[in-house]
Amino acid sequence: MAGIYVHIPFCTQACHYCDFHFSTSLKLLNDVVKTIKDELISRKKYITSSPIETVYFGGGTPSLLPSQILDDILLVIKENFRVVNTNEVTLEVNPENVTKQNLIDWYNLGITRLSLGVQSFFQEDLDYMNRSHDSRQAFEALELLQNSKIKNLSVDLIYGYPLLSDDKFVKNIQYLIKMKVPHISSYCLTVEKGTALSHFIKDKKHPPLNPQKQERQFYVLRNLLLDAGYEHYEISNFSQPEYRALHNQNYWNKTPYLGVGPSAHSYNGKSRQWNVKNNSVYCKNYWNKTKYYEEEYLSRKDIINEYVITSLRTSDGIFLETCFSKMSRLEVQLFKKNLKSIEKHGLIYQDGGFVILTEKGMLFADSISRELFLI
Repeated sequence: MAGIYVHIPFCTQACHYCDFHFSTSLKLLNDVVKTIKDELISRKKYITSSPIETVYFGGGTPSLLPSQILDDILLVIKENFRVVNTNEVTLEVNPENVTKQNLIDWYNLGITRLSLGVQSFFQEDLDYMNRSHDSRQAFEALELLQNSKIKNLSVDLIYGYPLLSDDKFVKNIQYLIKMKVPHISSYCLTVEKGTALSHFIKDKKHPPLNPQKQERQFYVLRNLLLDAGYEHYEISNFSQPEYRALHNQNYWNKTPYLGVGPSAHSYNGKSRQWNVKNNSVYCKNYWNKTKYYEEEYLSRKDIINEYVITSLRTSDGIFLETCFSKMSRLEVQLFKKNLKSIEKHGLIYQDGGFVILTEKGMLFADSISRELFLI
């Protein structure tokens, strides 16, 4: 199976921590949507070997789009791709866009899953992040969602920033448990270059992040959700049974996917492709039939390394046979040697031919992956 990702690069305002591609001006909205629809048609053969099982509208803030535009895009997908079993069509939504009418419209369009960007239920935290919604809207959105026909719901939380005490974080998590939210994505705040947050910290307008606090709050998150019956199936993702994010699993399992829109990425098993991060250039170059994307063909080592870094993040871990089948004898020996070294530090363990992170190892997933990379 394969998936389609549609990047909607528009927001009403910029979150201070965000380094995703977006624009706060809707001036080019119609042009971008027109180009996205045509790009879908022009690239319909990109993943012809696999039917489409998941569709994901990300951003940006795709929930600010009128329902008719979402419907138009979905129609283009249905008319040009072999779509089967689309029981997961996800729309990222902001709390201020959640209304009774929008929920009815989204359900009627065939949206089956909503990803709600709450981040925190405390107003001072939302102000710190410069979120476009307030605390009242966060609570109201979740209550409306609980009474809607769309039952597959994910909520985002952020942790590890100066204003978030352990007590506040516990209350955020406990409220989601109380509301029986079936899927929770929780991310440790990172400071990305060029963001407003990075400038505020550099100029000492905000205090720096505290790694010890971030580590502690990761354990708080994990322990509370495991005790509540959630499975920790990927470092940042927790779900109740049968509510894993299928589309995101495509990324982690190296399943082919097509990405359309400015900055969207695609993967077909042999190469990666990513569109330009500029709305105007994306539209102009596409219609002028000049290059609007970059492409990288993956070497054998690239494919192995990507498998290592994505698989290690999941609860299933790395299947050693998959790696070893693509390696030389010397590479296998070196890989095994590195595994033993990492295992001695209590960061990984092996079970039935799989390499899996320990709880402590989850805090060092990226550095562990780099230790295992073929160079």
